[in-house]
Amino acid sequence: MTAEQPKPLPLHLEKNIAAPPERVFAAFVEGDQLRQWWGPAGFTVPRLQFDVAEGAKYRITMQPPDGDAFHLGGSFHVVEPPSRLVFTFAWEEPDPEDQETLVALTFAPAGAETDLILDQGPFKTKPRWELHRDGWTETLERLERFLS
Repeated sequence: MTAEQPKPLPLHLEKNIAAPPERVFAAFVEGDQLRQWWGPAGFTVPRLQFDVAEGAKYRITMQPPDGDAFHLGGSFHVVEPPSRLVFTFAWEEPDPEDQETLVALTFAPAGAETDLILDQGPFKTKPRWELHRDGWTETLERLERFLS
């Protein structure tokens, strides 16, 4: 008998943002804007290496309210303004339960607003999935406040 492979854990979030897709997309791809809202509540972005182009790499330094800064990085796979952004996401100091994931963002027009759809995965474990779900939920709330 062989061990059963764990099922991949994809993350799917949707958020309506009261701004047009062009403005929401710009908040994700313009470094000066991203620094102002990126990360869960209380986090800052002290350093950012960010050139949004297909094939380009990025690196974000995240500073929590307490504790040491940490880094995430990856590369951009799809950049289609203002409708789609796809990039890899990997922690530079990974937890043993981490693995590189793919983030796909869709910016769908909804009248004068945007339906932002986020898909990320797969995750190796439920705790890592929950960490990202909670982090993205807070991050998208910060984005919404930034754009209002």
